[in-house]
Amino acid sequence: MKTQISISHLSKTFSTVAGPKKALDDVSLEIREGECVVVGGENGSGKSVLMQIIAGLMDADNSGTDSRVHVEGRVGLVFQEAETQILGETPAEDIAFGPKNLGWKKEEVQTAVREALEKTGLTDKADFPARFLSGGEKRRLAVACMLAMKLPVIILDEPYANLDFGGVKQVNALVRQLKEEGKTVVILSHELEKCLGLSDRLVVLFRGKKVFDDTPEEGLKQNLEEWNIRNPLVAYKSVKDLIWE
Repeated sequence: MKTQISISHLSKTFSTVAGPKKALDDVSLEIREGECVVVGGENGSGKSVLMQIIAGLMDADNSGTDSRVHVEGRVGLVFQEAETQILGETPAEDIAFGPKNLGWKKEEVQTAVREALEKTGLTDKADFPARFLSGGEKRRLAVACMLAMKLPVIILDEPYANLDFGGVKQVNALVRQLKEEGKTVVILSHELEKCLGLSDRLVVLFRGKKVFDDTPEEGLKQNLEEWNIRNPLVAYKSVKDLIWE
């Protein structure tokens, strides 16, 4: 598999009242095409900052010639508060927004909307008021918008936040489908028990540094609590058990 995302020596510092705060500290990472990677870490570890840089929504510090970001294809980022990304009154209108702005023909837009609704299980909600969708449905709608534009990379930022068991299952079913379609999927989460069973790799950030990058199985052998992450094996026996379905 070819490399889809390649970043080298990224750093990011913010100015705060208390002084400079380093959100990322010399982070390097490669993600291959079609790979599903879970990026774990406590709140404030740098996960969201890293992915916003990858998605082109934020610039890294200009820290020298060794610092670089290279992404094959466009990236879709689903924010933790997915409703902030909804622009249309209904799911059908919302999904059509992107293709229309890309200048697609009417027939192409209609086909893209129909296929995206089908893939995300939202066909029966096509004309439903988008603001009344459940949390899980709003996340599926955000992904549907990216599928309509045929984005090869989907990043989900804390996709399980404030979801009940049914919502978690909806998100995981969608992740499974994205993997089957060959999309590159990155899940940012501190709730490893909900997603690690779907992943090919686990990357852990701690205080802006990358402290682990290997298979989920190797990850579960680490002292995750040292990085303020709850170890899923407290409640489950193996990685295979870590799939909520």
